[in-house]
Amino acid sequence: MPTTMTILTEADLRQCVPLDLTAVDVVADGFKALAGEGVQMPPILSMAIPQNNGEVDVKTAYVPGFDAFAMKVSPGFFDNPKIGLPSLNGLMVLLSARTGLVEALMLDNGYLTAVRTAAAGAVAARTLARKGPLKAGVLGAGEQARLQIEALALVRDLAEVSVWARDTAKAEAYAEEMSGKLGVRFRTAATPEHVVRDSDVVVTTTPSREPLIRAEWLHPGLHITAMGSDASEKNELEPAVLTRADLFVTDRTAQCALLGELHHAISAGLDVPAVELGVLVREEGEARPSEEAVTVCDLTGTGVQDTVIANHAYAAAKKAGLGREFHA
Repeated sequence: MPTTMTILTEADLRQCVPLDLTAVDVVADGFKALAGEGVQMPPILSMAIPQNNGEVDVKTAYVPGFDAFAMKVSPGFFDNPKIGLPSLNGLMVLLSARTGLVEALMLDNGYLTAVRTAAAGAVAARTLARKGPLKAGVLGAGEQARLQIEALALVRDLAEVSVWARDTAKAEAYAEEMSGKLGVRFRTAATPEHVVRDSDVVVTTTPSREPLIRAEWLHPGLHITAMGSDASEKNELEPAVLTRADLFVTDRTAQCALLGELHHAISAGLDVPAVELGVLVREEGEARPSEEAVTVCDLTGTGVQDTVIANHAYAAAKKAGLGREFHA
């Protein structure tokens, strides 16, 4: 019996899956499911290719109630810019949860991952950050630094944003670009400390292998979303930041214990109680312990996010009549 598969390009997916409140709600529903029963999410398959400064991650998850599940292959080859190629790319395969047949091949070059990662940051802020208008801060000036602040602006009113990056020129270009895009005042900061001390909510988006934020900089009412540490060697927060927080939240505690900021706290011998973001989202109440509380969310990226965004993208593409059908 012949089967039909839909092939979607990055251009198709950019057309039908914007970073908007719908995407944020889709990812929030994924976190709710992850906190419930029946989700199957195996550990991340990760492989290093050191000869070419590369790595490949494979993520997947089955989520009850969804017609299909995604298998995502996410390569990162970090010398590619030297030869005029992007360092990150990848694709998602959407398979029927009933038959296992391939329903869609999404040649997104990492776009859907970028959207679902930024949407997760918005879910964390909507659940944990104080109400606005807020002073926001971001460490980093790359793609996620842009998308995370765009996503934050969907769920909180921003009074101003400060940015720090190791490359001052990139930070200045980022501030100019984002100010024009969001209509909010952006300014550069001399150090990560300046960003933290002057912000109500901070997002870290770097591949740093040394802590950028120190516990002594924390102040009442601060929320931090740390999303750069998605591998065991990456580390943006001093481990004591986690123990100083009034509430420490993970996307998946077992995964963060291996890859995220929690991993480094455990390695330092610290005992850090954690609550999963999905538990808080399911409760749909006020998650902050108090207005003066310090909250920290450790995001490492889950296969559930990939499955829910891929299902969302497939439905949106079909509704828009996008993609090419391939008959096998």
